Amino acid sequence: MFRRSTSMTLRISRDEDDGQRIFRFADPSCDLAGVIVVDSLALGPATGGCRFWPYDDAAAMLCDARRLARGMSYKNAMAGLPLGGGKSVIRRPEGSFDRAALFAAFGRVLDEIGGDYLAAEDVGTTPADMEAVRAQTPFVFGLPADGALAGGDPSPWTALGVFLSIGHICARRGISLSDSRIAVQGLGNVGADLCRRLHEAGARLVVADLHAHATDRLRADIPVDVVAPEAIHAADVDLFAPCALGGGLNRTTIPEIKARLIAGAANNQLGTGADAALLHARGILYVPDFVANAGGIINVAAEYLGHDRHHVVDAVHRIPDRLADVLDRAEAADISPAHVADAMARDLIARAAGAMAGNEGKRPL
Repeated sequence: MFRRSTSMTLRISRDEDDGQRIFRFADPSCDLAGVIVVDSLALGPATGGCRFWPYDDAAAMLCDARRLARGMSYKNAMAGLPLGGGKSVIRRPEGSFDRAALFAAFGRVLDEIGGDYLAAEDVGTTPADMEAVRAQTPFVFGLPADGALAGGDPSPWTALGVFLSIGHICARRGISLSDSRIAVQGLGNVGADLCRRLHEAGARLVVADLHAHATDRLRADIPVDVVAPEAIHAADVDLFAPCALGGGLNRTTIPEIKARLIAGAANNQLGTGADAALLHARGILYVPDFVANAGGIINVAAEYLGHDRHHVVDAVHRIPDRLADVLDRAEAADISPAHVADAMARDLIARAAGAMAGNEGKRPL
């Protein structure tokens, strides 16, 4: 089903599959093409970042958006946020393009959807992009912070949550951060911030990124050992922190991992659900990504709800408590923490959906 927006060239189509609402959009005038997936509205408006990436084709965009949207449902539920799960992905055009016009057009897409999906930053997008979107619609967050209110770039909060999670699982296994050796895969805003925090805590770092300028920039700030991107997962370290794109923990890489602990910022780190069992069988303690990396969405939620930065700090520092609950349950059942976290998130969403359905069924006397 296609409908024409107020723009002469912007087109949006809506579909539904397996309970997910799918919005495909395009505006040839500014090279905009992408997908929004609304996975769940049980806990509140679907909220998740806008990813800007050079996807190969429409199928790759849709696959990524659907997996990321489901992960956001789980992440928001486990973080105790009044938000559902959603995600947007935009194909980064080849060659030169008008970035401001592209994100302004994306803002018009959000405005037409009408608030069921709230966007924020993600891989490839910036606070400046979100400002271009905000000029067209109120349904976007991750804008530059205003005074004491929450807001701005969510990546430092994501890095903080992962750092605290790493500290928790290292302590759980009797490893001091000051004596640890940690491999970090991906040196974007979150990965580089995490490296600086780990360095300050005394950890020795092994790093990799697809872009040499990222490793060069970090190496100019702190001492790190740089390895090839295809070798970082097999580094001889205490902990492996995936902070790049998802799917890196799979049946090919898992047998080569030497680290006994895994905790990182990347979304959808497991190639398939079966890969969690492979890690568990090898005795590798895996922290479910959507538990550890919730700091960014906690900040976005605080911006949406009008909370201040103190609220964000307190909420992010509670991530290790939620992680401890997941790990305790997994240890008691002798199963992967990924399976426990998935089940916990699904239960929270199902209960919220049940309550919502019950309230809709009530009629005043």
